[in-house]
Amino acid sequence: MSMTNEEKRVTIYSTSESPTIPNTVTPETPLESLNMNWRERDLPERERTKHVNRLHPYLGKFIPQLVEIFLRKYFKPGQTVLDPFCGSGTTLVQAHELGINAIGYDISAFNILLCRAKLNRYDLVKVRSEILDALEKLSDFAHEFGQQKLWDTNAIDFTLPESDSDYLKEWFSSRALKELLAYRYLIESGDYEYKDLLKVILSRSARSARSTTHFDLDFPKHPQRGPYWCYKHSRTCYPVDEAVKFIKRYSIDTLRRIEEFSRLRTTASIELCHADSRSSHFPSLSGVITSPPYVGLIDYHEQHAYAYHLLGLEDRRGFEIGAARNGSSRNAQQQYQVDIAEVFKNAVESMPAGGRAVVVVHDKSNLYYNIAEMCGVEIEAVVDRHVNRRTGRRSSEFFESVFIWRKR
Repeated sequence: MSMTNEEKRVTIYSTSESPTIPNTVTPETPLESLNMNWRERDLPERERTKHVNRLHPYLGKFIPQLVEIFLRKYFKPGQTVLDPFCGSGTTLVQAHELGINAIGYDISAFNILLCRAKLNRYDLVKVRSEILDALEKLSDFAHEFGQQKLWDTNAIDFTLPESDSDYLKEWFSSRALKELLAYRYLIESGDYEYKDLLKVILSRSARSARSTTHFDLDFPKHPQRGPYWCYKHSRTCYPVDEAVKFIKRYSIDTLRRIEEFSRLRTTASIELCHADSRSSHFPSLSGVITSPPYVGLIDYHEQHAYAYHLLGLEDRRGFEIGAARNGSSRNAQQQYQVDIAEVFKNAVESMPAGGRAVVVVHDKSNLYYNIAEMCGVEIEAVVDRHVNRRTGRRSSEFFESVFIWRKR
């Protein structure tokens, strides 16, 4: 007779009233002593988005402190952790800080670009020189563009860029789009070593320069052309009409974050692969830490559509698992379980007996008990944590589960 989901659930409830400080966790730390119900005063946003973790906004990522806890508990320096849905690279960044080798796979070309930019080893003098050089040339262009002139700087025969993308023309003002395309031209034509990082600056700036309301950068439904009442600023606001100011702001911020992360780097290795984890054969690994896509919640390609159009990235949205456009019907949930299980089967094959997979999900439909059974792993424990979002329009609260699976 098969067990019910509740019977299979080995829930760990925290016995600690004080929130856990990640760097105090060791392999001997009992699961029941972990209190990961951090409040804003326990874990302010500046710490949740430290150094390169905030190099570019990304919906659906988990916080580095959560990853750090389980890396410290289940992994040692020199071992290898896999994230088969590496997203913005949180697992990879935290593993690198701790001297743990990391492997990341993702179906999204933008995600892999972002991870490369975060985790590349930079010559700090050279990266500063390149970012400031591109910024100086763009500033010259912006000044000349204000006078409706063409630009000819440093022997570059440059005319005002154009775009044949209807998407870009729809979501950006004429001036903002010209400035973004000028910066793209500089990246493409310049003799820069760190072009991936410059592309991330371009993408982050494009996100802010879209013709949308200030309070709806995460989920804009349509372009905003005229004035509107802004819930963020409690006044009448106007859509953005330029991009250079964002490129300047994010250029300086990016430098600061890269320099901060450089002080924490180790010699641990990092491997990135733009591939579908369902059909991948992973190299030898010690275990997994990941936060898989949720069923019917986020279209991961669509949230960075501006980057795909600006940078000409390969769009593989048709291969996304659990994409929002497919909904969360019973059929969608069944297909989701099959797809997710396929990924973890591949991962488990590359893990040693006793190796663990730490899976962070908001499993409101109780799908992950069956997924574990399909993968042939033992559910060692489930740790529930309270997530209380306190900022932005996504201010809400819910419980997410940390599944700890063990290979038999």
